[in-house]
Amino acid sequence: MGGSLDADVARSVPKGFRVTAALAWRFLVIVAALYVVGEVIGFLPVVVIPLSVALLLAALLIPAVHRLTRIGLPQPVAAVIVLIGGLGVVGGLLTFVIIQFTDGLPALQQQVSQSLEQIEDWLINGPLHLQQTQIQDAINNGIQFIQENQAAVTSSALTTAGTIGTFLTGFLLTLFILIFFLTSGNQIWTYLTRGVPRNVRARVDLAGRRAFTSLINYVRATAAVAVVDAVLIGIGLWIMGVPLVVPLSTLIFLGAFVPIIGAVVTGAVAVLVALVTNGFLASVIVLAIVVGVMQVEGNVLQPLMLGRSVQLHPLAVVLAITVGLTVAGIPGALLAVPLLAVLNAGIQSLVHDEAPESDGDPGSGTGNGDAESDPGGTDQDDPNAASRGADSGTTVTTGESDRSEE
Repeated sequence: MGGSLDADVARSVPKGFRVTAALAWRFLVIVAALYVVGEVIGFLPVVVIPLSVALLLAALLIPAVHRLTRIGLPQPVAAVIVLIGGLGVVGGLLTFVIIQFTDGLPALQQQVSQSLEQIEDWLINGPLHLQQTQIQDAINNGIQFIQENQAAVTSSALTTAGTIGTFLTGFLLTLFILIFFLTSGNQIWTYLTRGVPRNVRARVDLAGRRAFTSLINYVRATAAVAVVDAVLIGIGLWIMGVPLVVPLSTLIFLGAFVPIIGAVVTGAVAVLVALVTNGFLASVIVLAIVVGVMQVEGNVLQPLMLGRSVQLHPLAVVLAITVGLTVAGIPGALLAVPLLAVLNAGIQSLVHDEAPESDGDPGSGTGNGDAESDPGGTDQDDPNAASRGADSGTTVTTGESDRSEE
């Protein structure tokens, strides 16, 4: 009786309603799962952010590690050399930037003072015809506001000090994780894939390796675009006589790793410095230079460098950055596009690719194919990478190897 009643009820409900209800409750389950994952990540930012940054750095450095292993160096030794070299380059660059900033600071202060005097003269003798007393009152009100909110300023300074401590902790943790990604990333990935059911393990392994390949391509292309942006805009700033060219170029380079938004913000800083130090006309010219470089980046560089390897629509990029910025601030904006690229490549591989065979087919991810890219594993450009993995005990666990485990 119960079964016939359920059948009668099911026949009474239109098919469109049944399909909509089925989709709705599944959608709610997915949203609930994503919410739980987000809450867990929100409780562990000190771990999640260094882990994510270490993965990005591993994607940037792993090709250099494999080039050293090709000439006969053991992978741990190659990883240590690349890591020390990378830290040396970053440390040298920061030292150079600090020296340039320190040397250019007196001239900057003098130019800012002259610009403030020009602004004051324009406010008094220009179309506004303000009185000297009005300007002085505005300055006094600003000083009084700072004095009245001294507690908030002090609290902000203490918060900044705590942030610096958290940053140093995250930096050390990032280095620690990065060492293991570079030296034994393949073993880590192989171990993680063992938590996947055997009948789909090969496809998940292949999808993960192709996702990491997409991440490598993204980091390479983004770094190249960032260098071009920094060099072109830096040349424009140097021609216009804007001070602090090197620090501003470095800031533009770092900002380029946050697509679209980073370039806009750092370009705005360069325009503001030009306005304060060199006047309105120079700032307009610098703005034109920044806009021109951004157009070259968006219409030429990114399609050429990212179009074939990381297929992401500009709308998807903007939405991903906006969501990341809203959810997790600057780290979210930095990691949103790489995460989207990894998910895009991995999901496409899972949905469209056939399960890889276990006979060593080049496209199977079991021996010599392009799928051999992973965190610290094998490089897709190295046809002998898989043999090195086998020699070091880091073979890919698919097909026949699964049956051998049994």
